[in-house]
Amino acid sequence: MGKEECKTMLDALNKVTACYRHLVIALGSTSDSQNLREELKKTRKKAQELAVANRTKLTSLLKDKSISKEDRAEYERLWVLFSSSMELLEVDMKRSLEIGQDFPLKVPTRHLIQTGMTGSTNAVAARAMSVQNMKYEADSNVDTADLSELQTEITQVSQMMEEMEMKVQVAPWAVVAKQEAGAELKSNMSVGNSSVGVISIEGGLASIGAVVGFFVIVAVALVLGYLVI
Repeated sequence: MGKEECKTMLDALNKVTACYRHLVIALGSTSDSQNLREELKKTRKKAQELAVANRTKLTSLLKDKSISKEDRAEYERLWVLFSSSMELLEVDMKRSLEIGQDFPLKVPTRHLIQTGMTGSTNAVAARAMSVQNMKYEADSNVDTADLSELQTEITQVSQMMEEMEMKVQVAPWAVVAKQEAGAELKSNMSVGNSSVGVISIEGGLASIGAVVGFFVIVAVALVLGYLVI
């Protein structure tokens, strides 16, 4: 029961951190907005709540001297996965802070970047929060007021990771994987209502057409050059 509960909790954390990364990608682009900043705030707080729950559960299990060798090996494997997820969350939180400082919405200092990404991020945030529709607060200052709070939370996440290393001694290189590398890519499991593809990429066909046109022009130039010679 403990292992299944840990896996469920870790899966939830991985889903939320993945959604958070998806949202961070839209920062500073033409998809950026006040709603996106609020979605980022709610999503990262959800991730931190799940992180604390995962840490508490796994720490107590790994400190239990009565568990079997097989169970300990499994909990250590989950601990390494949890640590990796926390590292990714910290990196994305730092990236969110940097981009948020460079692209303030209330007092714009530079133009948003046309990256080719379009569409609302609402579905991604709703997936992370496990709700049907996101509800937004009427806070016009969320993009700037939240930056200092985000900086504090980054420090807290870093401290949490340091405490994790002190409380539980698990060598990542000693943990054996249970499946071959890339096994998840070969899975036939349906992604369902995945966040992948919610933000679409414009100009795909246009790019292909441009490449084809370039080669046609080069070919014509070569033929004309040959005829001139």
